[in-house]
Amino acid sequence: MNPSPVTAKSQIRADYQHFLAIPTRWMDNDIYGHINNVNYYSFFDTAVNHYLINAGVLDIHGGSIVGFVVETSCQYFRPISFPDVVTAGIRVAQLKDRSVRYEIGLFRNDDNEVSAAGYFVHVYVDRASGRPTAIPEETRDALRRLLI
Repeated sequence: MNPSPVTAKSQIRADYQHFLAIPTRWMDNDIYGHINNVNYYSFFDTAVNHYLINAGVLDIHGGSIVGFVVETSCQYFRPISFPDVVTAGIRVAQLKDRSVRYEIGLFRNDDNEVSAAGYFVHVYVDRASGRPTAIPEETRDALRRLLI
């Protein structure tokens, strides 16, 4: 059984382990005047991969083991619009042998309560074969720093 999606709209910044500020762009707004839903997944991906690259455990061009997103979800609670700055908070909710579940909260400007919250699951694979493989120990160490 999979863990349930993140649902608590009362989450606050203190519930997360690591943060990345991401400026919104004019083109992110939709016709309704707020950030289009598809961009929220991009914020998730950017925040997690930025963390992994800065931790020295993701080589996007030459790494032999990489994480593939296999599951994702997002719930929207408060609108975000250009020119807001999104602060993405990330944490690790589940760390298994070959997969990790990240939970991400998106905060508008200096708001303390989450505007959107979601998760995604990376399954680690051998880049050459595309087959699942164990998460390397160095990567596990970086992920443990985000465990809740």
